[in-house]
Amino acid sequence: MARLLIVHHTVSPATQELLEAVLEGARDDDIEGVSVQATSALGASLTDLLQADAVILGTPVNIGYMSGALKDFFDRTYYPAQGNTEGLPYALFVHGDNDTSGAVRAVESITKGMGWVRHRPPAEVRGRPDAKAREACWELGAVTALAALERSEG
Repeated sequence: MARLLIVHHTVSPATQELLEAVLEGARDDDIEGVSVQATSALGASLTDLLQADAVILGTPVNIGYMSGALKDFFDRTYYPAQGNTEGLPYALFVHGDNDTSGAVRAVESITKGMGWVRHRPPAEVRGRPDAKAREACWELGAVTALAALERSEG
């Protein structure tokens, strides 16, 4: 069975709402053969990452950057995972009140260094999530679950 790992820091109601939409998409009834594991960034382990066929990262923007919790996940896994996760498909959802570019840039820089492949453009949500934002996150979850399935079969 394919494994989709969702590593998130969702302390705000807005990021929690986006995570729920991602989970709904990833767990859609039409997608079979994918196990979805959603884990807080502070609780996600190297083992979780090494067992994943695809990853979705979720973070609020904190002081123009990704959350400290997501940065901690990368700090704990970056060097031990190097060489073991090359080509891993990933996607990102980010929530900020004004600007999400700093958080996106930071995550993309780290994932590039890890050799991961961005599966689709990030879902960048500014302000209160609306139906369009929830739909983008639902789609991000569904499409990345399919990427996990493709990687596990490939």
